[in-house]
Amino acid sequence: MLREIITVGDPRLRKRSRPVQKVTPEIRALINDMVETMDAANGVGLAAVQVGEMVRLIIVETPEDEDDPTSGKLFVVINPEIVKMGRETEVGAEGCLSVPGYVGEVERATEVVVRGMDRYGKPFHFRPRGFLARVFQHEIDHCNGVLYTDRLVAPDRIWEVKAGEEEQVEAEHAQRAKVSAV
Repeated sequence: MLREIITVGDPRLRKRSRPVQKVTPEIRALINDMVETMDAANGVGLAAVQVGEMVRLIIVETPEDEDDPTSGKLFVVINPEIVKMGRETEVGAEGCLSVPGYVGEVERATEVVVRGMDRYGKPFHFRPRGFLARVFQHEIDHCNGVLYTDRLVAPDRIWEVKAGEEEQVEAEHAQRAKVSAV
């Protein structure tokens, strides 16, 4: 079921989400709804708070990239947390389904270690890098009431884009950065 994505100005976006105590049929239904909602909005990540549910749950799926084996894979993370951040950082463009019509430059770690549970409640951790690490940091920020606009490298490093194209601009920027680094 498609859910409405709440946008900046809604006070729920500024609140910390509560941990999921148990993976219930309702949580599994929320996951399915979030996947459908994110896909319909052409997003690369979505936190439960963005559909008005105040639980620590995120989904991430970056576009297919033949050079990145983690791309195109759907990640469902319940109670996500970053347990370690790499020292290396990179400035990149970020957009957000809850901040429609804008993209801004944010500095993020290029590698993080994320811990959480999968959709079945099984604990896991892994180490996303590059664009995937950026998306995880962005979505976990949502669980903590933080928007990417809070992390802009400078107040003037935000610009308007056509509403609905934020994540596309973000992905294109990430691809250009990857090509220029090669």
